[in-house]
Amino acid sequence: MRHITGKNALTIAATLVASALAVNQAQAESFPARTITIVVPFPAGGTPDILARIMGEKASAQLEQPIVIENKAGAGGSIGIQAAARSKNDGYTLVMCAYGCAVAPSLYKPAPYNIETQFAPVVMVGTVPSVLVTNPKNIPAKTVQDFVSYAKAHPGKINAASSGIGGSAHIGIEMLKREAGIQIAHIPYKGAGQVAGDLLGGQVDMYFDNLPASLASIKAGRLNALAVASEERSAAIPDVPTFAQAGYPNMLITPWFGLLAPAGTPPENISKLNAAFNAAFKDPEIQKKFTDLGVDIAGGTSQALADFITSETSKIATLIKENNITAK
Repeated sequence: MRHITGKNALTIAATLVASALAVNQAQAESFPARTITIVVPFPAGGTPDILARIMGEKASAQLEQPIVIENKAGAGGSIGIQAAARSKNDGYTLVMCAYGCAVAPSLYKPAPYNIETQFAPVVMVGTVPSVLVTNPKNIPAKTVQDFVSYAKAHPGKINAASSGIGGSAHIGIEMLKREAGIQIAHIPYKGAGQVAGDLLGGQVDMYFDNLPASLASIKAGRLNALAVASEERSAAIPDVPTFAQAGYPNMLITPWFGLLAPAGTPPENISKLNAAFNAAFKDPEIQKKFTDLGVDIAGGTSQALADFITSETSKIATLIKENNITAK
């Protein structure tokens, strides 16, 4: 029998370490090697779902692997976000985070998740205007001033839908109630897709919607767009004023969307994903689709998204406190 000397043992150990490093490097370089899933924590048909499907196709070509969309709705997005947080941190599961992701830490006690510690930012997708829309059959108003007058004449009679407690629509309702001094009944739904049908059907009267989801109905005259809660008018609906132009300068809400991965995802995988989505955002076809929907493409580095989330979380905490918004 051949005996292994100390020198041979060291040589074998060094060889094994080098082999392991080579395997790890090869694995990192081969990412992605299979299908990537984007979890959309909201029902199909809403703005996050629309954007995920548009950009997923182009990014898939960049990564040379399929990208599938998985809708996991419920609890204002918390169910899908928590599921994504528990996923393996290898870059194959991403989650489309939205405005409400920055709300949970301030709204819920205890918070269902921590967006800053449980996730690694990948890339900012974009921002959209929040637009106040009403059913013209229910609310005889074509301007914010007319709407406020109607609301004051019918206190508590207007039903305002939201896609869930703490989302941008809920924040918008509470801000408008305070700024205009009106009483509105808040009806929280489990997702934007459910709101759309009831709003068009007249079961609810108004909604602060993300522009991409309601644009077709606005242009068809099925909904009245009274104002956008942004600093500038939207190029998609240039005739609709901002709330500031309508006399309410504090009504500023900017729904945003960003892609995140579970915390601990290898930085090199994050880098590849970031590069692929940024390349997709430069595609003229995507740019046109986003513009037609009223979406401002963001892109940028993963660190830029991390900094934005930190800032947004702090700003929303102040809004929740000032408007006395609760999870009830």
